[in-house]
Amino acid sequence: MKYYEINEETARRANDVNSMRDYRHGSATEEYRAAVDKAAALVQAQKSKISPYYHDKLDALLDRYSRRLADYYNAYYRNESACPSILVCGGSNFPVRKKQKQNARRESLWQEYKEIDAILDKIRSIGTGPVDLADPNAKDILSDQLERVQKSLERAKALNAYWRKHKTFVGFEGLAEETAQKMDADFADLQKRAPYISKPYPDYELTSLRSKAKRIQTRLDDLDKLQQSVPDLGMEFADGTIVRNTTANRLQIIFDDIPTADIRQALKNHGFRWSPRNQAWQRQLTKNAEYDAQKILNIS
Repeated sequence: MKYYEINEETARRANDVNSMRDYRHGSATEEYRAAVDKAAALVQAQKSKISPYYHDKLDALLDRYSRRLADYYNAYYRNESACPSILVCGGSNFPVRKKQKQNARRESLWQEYKEIDAILDKIRSIGTGPVDLADPNAKDILSDQLERVQKSLERAKALNAYWRKHKTFVGFEGLAEETAQKMDADFADLQKRAPYISKPYPDYELTSLRSKAKRIQTRLDDLDKLQQSVPDLGMEFADGTIVRNTTANRLQIIFDDIPTADIRQALKNHGFRWSPRNQAWQRQLTKNAEYDAQKILNIS
């Protein structure tokens, strides 16, 4: 994590023209760093819950937040120091137009702050959507999801069968008696409100679980097809190597030397991005990616 510089002198001037209180040197930096520390804690918490595949993205978002928040603080203090408060300087010859400009800038800065704060929402959302097939851990994650859904489906069917036979959950294997009694009471209350529900897990809930399992299985099948479609081999060319990295699900171009500006631009135009970690230009592993790479590098 990197902190960016807060201009303490500007922060002091902003305080002096707007407040009768003395400015404590370093307080602006402390406030900024406390906000960044809070964002860093959020990133660490998110990392503990999601695949390592997304960790670099989280680090990049944290750095963006830290940098943009520092820019905001410095811009805010510059604007606040541009015109004094009428309570400090008095009403005589008060620069009204200057204060109007300052107020307008305050509004635009507030909009910028809301954009910066939205980065925290982005951090919270990373890794919470559908599993990215480019994630090297995708197969393990999807397999775990499928196993959990299948277990939920089997348990729901078993509870339905047990209820149909005994008209109670008490005695169901693995279910504490206190929990079973509460489930009995909850289901009885539900049947009073919805008499048409005849079993704990209605057909639509079982159908939903089956559909979810089917979707996950389809994604696993897609991943298997993707990994089998392109062998994990390298292709040499005059200035480097093209690597079909099925583990990372990336087509990687590793140059012996820095490619020309035209080549770099062509790679960007075709969706390739530079990966400092892998020291390669890469994009998701597909037949189109291989075709584009050969075209850009003039490989027949």
